[in-house]
Amino acid sequence: MSTFAYLGPVGTFTEAALRAITSAQDSLIPYANVTAALDSVRGGVNSHALVPIENSVEGVVARTLDELASGEPLIITGEVTLPVTFALMAKLGVGPIRRIATHPHAEAQCRAYIARNFPDSEIISTASTAAAAEAISRGEFDAAIAAPIAAAHYGLEILEEDIGDNDGAVTRFVLVSKPGSIPAPTGHDRTSLAAFIGPDHAGALLEVLTEFSVRGVNLTFIQSRPTGRELGHYHFIIDAEGHIADARVGDALTGLRRVCENVRFLGSYPRADKVLPTSAERSSDASFQESTQWLRDVREGRAI
Repeated sequence: MSTFAYLGPVGTFTEAALRAITSAQDSLIPYANVTAALDSVRGGVNSHALVPIENSVEGVVARTLDELASGEPLIITGEVTLPVTFALMAKLGVGPIRRIATHPHAEAQCRAYIARNFPDSEIISTASTAAAAEAISRGEFDAAIAAPIAAAHYGLEILEEDIGDNDGAVTRFVLVSKPGSIPAPTGHDRTSLAAFIGPDHAGALLEVLTEFSVRGVNLTFIQSRPTGRELGHYHFIIDAEGHIADARVGDALTGLRRVCENVRFLGSYPRADKVLPTSAERSSDASFQESTQWLRDVREGRAI
């Protein structure tokens, strides 16, 4: 049995995503925010944590990116994606809806619905959509926008389902643990890292991108974040196709370490969508091995 921390309270999309990859014997422990969930792993209270990292509509979850790039290192060992649908819910027999509680990401994905149906209502931000539903159950606000699962958890009535402005919205979550063994390559992997470029200078991003481009490594995600030290200091969170065990990926990370002030490896793990890497013949592992052997032969006088 393993213990898993997740962004709570009970009834969040994160809980729904976690239940898709855990067994009935595992313990699922909700935390009030991403930092608390990850710190529980750092402190050895839980073996894993599942936290949101990216939404197809609203983009990155900045707090998750910043937590992974700083503090005691953690490693991503897996990911899961979850279609996101929202429902408007309230206590049975609610009167006029003047105050609606929800998470800012949920509000952003339901703006058109809110503007059309509740143009005069006040929107209250909460730490999660489930926290909004929990607040409604205590009578703090009139209604909540949350995952449908939250209504059952907190004894609320669903007033309207599928209120999101974008059909097909998806959130990606990452499973995190303390550094240790890296999942074996599957052929459809993703490698994540944080690249610290030092003081900003002309061509800094190009230097980073070149290390991947010349080796035929495709990037699926790149996001700049301030280091917090001073203006002009940034790092990049990068997702690359492939596994660190792949010759081209390992070579790219070696080159990146030379041009950056620091590189934090965040993990190589199977992609939830099982998409195979985009690669050319020149960037295959066999090509790298042949080139390495050629250089060895030249140095030892066996080839010219």
